[in-house]
Amino acid sequence: MRAGRPDNVTLLPLPPYAPELNPMENVWDYLRANKLSLLVRDSYEAVVIACKNARNFLIDDLTRLTSIGTRTWAWVNV
Repeated sequence: MRAGRPDNVTLLPLPPYAPELNPMENVWDYLRANKLSLLVRDSYEAVVIACKNARNFLIDDLTRLTSIGTRTWAWVNV
């Protein structure tokens, strides 16, 4: 075992820019497409409120949030 990881695990370096490897990018894509698009906000405060409402929408539906951020190819079944 090296540095706290099993011998059968190999770490691969990630490229400096790889949004497809960051689950949060899927969350932002979902919010832009479903909660934050096609509307014009009158002020900065209105933008902040819209973002808070979108965040609360996802927090209130953890099943949806999990499905957006999960990648089946990244699951490890032990």
